[in-house]
Amino acid sequence: MNHSGAESNQRAAVEVTKDKNGIEQVILQNTRGASVRVSLHGGQILSWRTDRDEELLFTSSKAIFKPPQAVRGGIATCFPQYGSRGLLEQHGFARIKIWVFDENPPPLHPNDSNGKAYTDLLLKPSEEDLKAWPHSFEFRLRVSLAEDGYLTMISRIRNINCKPFSFSFAYRTYLSISDISEVRIEGLETLDYLDNLCEKQRFTEQGDALTFESEVDRVYLSSSDVIAVFDHEKKRTFTIQKQGLPDVGVWNPWEKKSKSIVDFGDEEYKKMLCIDGAAVEKPITLKPGEEWTGRLELTTVPST
Repeated sequence: MNHSGAESNQRAAVEVTKDKNGIEQVILQNTRGASVRVSLHGGQILSWRTDRDEELLFTSSKAIFKPPQAVRGGIATCFPQYGSRGLLEQHGFARIKIWVFDENPPPLHPNDSNGKAYTDLLLKPSEEDLKAWPHSFEFRLRVSLAEDGYLTMISRIRNINCKPFSFSFAYRTYLSISDISEVRIEGLETLDYLDNLCEKQRFTEQGDALTFESEVDRVYLSSSDVIAVFDHEKKRTFTIQKQGLPDVGVWNPWEKKSKSIVDFGDEEYKKMLCIDGAAVEKPITLKPGEEWTGRLELTTVPST
């Protein structure tokens, strides 16, 4: 299954392996040796490494890789619910289901295929899902790794029901950082946010950048399409570009909460930051036959 796009350039590769529980994973590798690992368990991205073999995503040392547990870390897809805003389990069911490969994915746009490795995963509702959330949908997730190491996720969700449905959505992204107290986020200043630590009350961000000195669990509303996370110690900046995802979830459990999370190390909050491209405040409604697209692109650049 090598749909690397650039056939003339065999070094952009797509390889399928299995984890120790027998669940298939796809490894995408670009021409420079950067890689992305995606699991069919939850359609989850478990690893994104630079061409110098540096891991850019955080996964807890206590993460559980056995369905129906969600994996603590990487990039998870929250659908059809984000957080506890709804009747389903936390963050919806997509992140705990076993997805399938599309063996013949539609090709990338010709201008887009240069040296790019990609894979398409599909989620279709089971009988059980339809009992919990009675809406028929097709969900296609395309994960691609470009020549320059950019990681892109494109979700396409189609309503194949005879009636409309609504959902919320997020890419829950655990970034690996040097130290949470050395990190700042730009692109959220002046925005309103819902604070999950204050019963989802609405506040306005006053700071000119977001820094961390205690637990944070917020959803920033109607942000611009580009957010930057500066890691001073690693001299690295993550850029998060998004389309169809107006909101941004920001989470760090800090010390006390970390100790209460079973699949999370007591001190691991120092090395991670969750920043989620999301559509939460105004759920997305699809009429029969309609399709929604949500796109997230992550890049990293050295910074001073």
